[in-house]
Amino acid sequence: MAKKNNRPTPRVVVNTPAVRPEFNPDYTNVKKDLRRIGLVAGSLFIGLIVLSFFVK
Repeated sequence: MAKKNNRPTPRVVVNTPAVRPEFNPDYTNVKKDLRRIGLVAGSLFIGLIVLSFFVK
């Protein structure tokens, strides 16, 4: 008879998380920045329109 192998058999471990953490980003600063950019762009655009009346 052959000798008995006492080594443990290799096991394949699948890396799947049991509980997935929720992705909940905070966009409050982004909203503030976009609002500020919109206000600056709008005011500059209105300023250009007003200045165009003085150029003519």
